Amino acid sequence: MDALAAWNGTKLNRGPGTITLAKFGVHLFVIAFASVYYLANGPILLGHLDLGWHLAAGDLIRDRGNVPFQDPWSFTLGDRQWYNLSWLWDVIASVLFQYTGYAGLTLAVVACGAVIAGYLTSITLNSGASTLAAGISVLSACLLYPAFVTAPNSYLSASPNTCTMLFCVIFYAECLKRTRWYLLPVMMVLWANLHGGFMLGFPIIGIFGATCMLRRDWAGLRIYGFAAAGCLVAVLVNPLGWHIYDGVATTLGHFAQAHITEWWSYSANFMMPGSIPGIVYIALFVAFELRHPLSSRAPLESRLLSWLFLLLGFYQYRYMSFFFMFATVPLALHIDRLLPKQLNELKAQRWLSVAGIVGMCALPLTLMYVRPALALPQLLSEQDARYLQTHYPHARLLNHWNVGGLLIFYTRGTVPVFIDGRSATAYPDELLRDYFSLIKWEIDETAWDAVLDKYKIDTVLWVKVHEPLRRYLVDKRGWTEEYAGTDEVIYVKH
Repeated sequence: MDALAAWNGTKLNRGPGTITLAKFGVHLFVIAFASVYYLANGPILLGHLDLGWHLAAGDLIRDRGNVPFQDPWSFTLGDRQWYNLSWLWDVIASVLFQYTGYAGLTLAVVACGAVIAGYLTSITLNSGASTLAAGISVLSACLLYPAFVTAPNSYLSASPNTCTMLFCVIFYAECLKRTRWYLLPVMMVLWANLHGGFMLGFPIIGIFGATCMLRRDWAGLRIYGFAAAGCLVAVLVNPLGWHIYDGVATTLGHFAQAHITEWWSYSANFMMPGSIPGIVYIALFVAFELRHPLSSRAPLESRLLSWLFLLLGFYQYRYMSFFFMFATVPLALHIDRLLPKQLNELKAQRWLSVAGIVGMCALPLTLMYVRPALALPQLLSEQDARYLQTHYPHARLLNHWNVGGLLIFYTRGTVPVFIDGRSATAYPDELLRDYFSLIKWEIDETAWDAVLDKYKIDTVLWVKVHEPLRRYLVDKRGWTEEYAGTDEVIYVKH
């Protein structure tokens, strides 16, 4: 009789099998629809402008059998050391691309997104949220945190950024559980070799440790203290050793951030109407938190992490994605306040399971639809690169930042680049200051003359629509427009 009643939804929580069914349905629903959404945006997943040099770096490391100390692709590096903080990701991406092409890279990113969605769903359910509230909160976050509307500044893409998103969620989940804290240093070994964002693991552990101090939970404080100490040691297991922190320091707080859009403020990256759903999510979270500041059932750690990354996200846009993920637990528990108390959980689960199955069936169809469009960003085509390689292999080339990584991918250094997205991890500060003096719509002729003369530039690869540059080079300095691609143009000095 109890089993029958449970199956009819009146005693859902009495049988472990029923609880398993409840978790399965919402997991399937969230993972399926998040994955369909990510796959439908496949070209954006490959749209990160640094993907080209990451793939070339992976090939280089595999060929050499070691991580290069200096950049082999530019003529402006001087004696600068190259801090490749993502060498392991580069190798993995290189192998994937060699054997599976663009489709394999895309599916790997979708798989990471699916794991993130699954983890967030488990965290939210284990915090006491109903299945429907968990589904609403987690799916909303999974649709928002990739930030596709501001591509190429996307945080679920074929780039090492995705590893940081994934490991942040895993660290968050394991810190909530406490029972498997010893796995964090093991995972930190991977994280520190995949992306410089590994530093975010420490504030996550720190928030949990700080709340233990507030509660005078000394056993918990010891657990997080051991985890943090283990992670500090684990970070050193990398080709750079302790110099990995030097590599991180070259990006955090560097003046180059002022010219990289993902480091700009949230308001500077706001787009209409694409940013409206994110604003609604933020507004709901803030309204609920201020309306019920003391009665929320959400773990204090979840709330603190949510507020921390919300404030950081307003300051620098790249952190807003972490807010969306960390806020899933508090928001789901707030949403539960609005749902009818008589809601039949089992029926909701059945519908979620059916919807999830439909979503899973849509995945192969979605892949078939987007596969012809999967490619590297078309700012610089292979034809453009081959023209340079054929006609100007020994050029002293001044290229635009956005195409440097693509030029590296297509030419592998046979046409040495001036600059690319590796920024301060590969290039001297003086070179960066010189380049940044050029990137204005109105031409500063003094700055351009100085850079062209200083680096003995005889070829310029630049954005085609930049008409003031064409007038400066062609009309005023006597250069020739030798080639025009879809987006880029090549000017040559005679």
